[in-house]
Amino acid sequence: MNRATFFSQQAGRVIDAPRLTRARFAIGDVVRHKHHDFRGVIFDIDPVFANSEEWYQSIPVDVRPLREQPYYHLLAENEESSYVAYVSQQNLMADSEGGPVDHPSLSQIFDEYQNGRYQLRRGLAH
Repeated sequence: MNRATFFSQQAGRVIDAPRLTRARFAIGDVVRHKHHDFRGVIFDIDPVFANSEEWYQSIPVDVRPLREQPYYHLLAENEESSYVAYVSQQNLMADSEGGPVDHPSLSQIFDEYQNGRYQLRRGLAH
């Protein structure tokens, strides 16, 4: 398989990844976690796990997701707070409720909520 590398600031190291991966979701999509009660807006995507080893090892083995899948950075919210989450593709689903997300950092990255998703602010695309 054709491979590529990229530097992950979160992991503090170079990550080896397949050159082609299939992300099920896109930046601006509203998603919900399959097992935990939170939802969020995707603001970045890693082609494979690119966080710290300590973070990965802190996930219980019986529910630890595979590294070789897309991981999504979310502006997340639950009933109590807003925060940033890092979630594997296997643990996300499209948000069935629809509607905007209430996160204080949304306006820094996105413009309006339209047709079930957020539009990235001009000048912020890769």
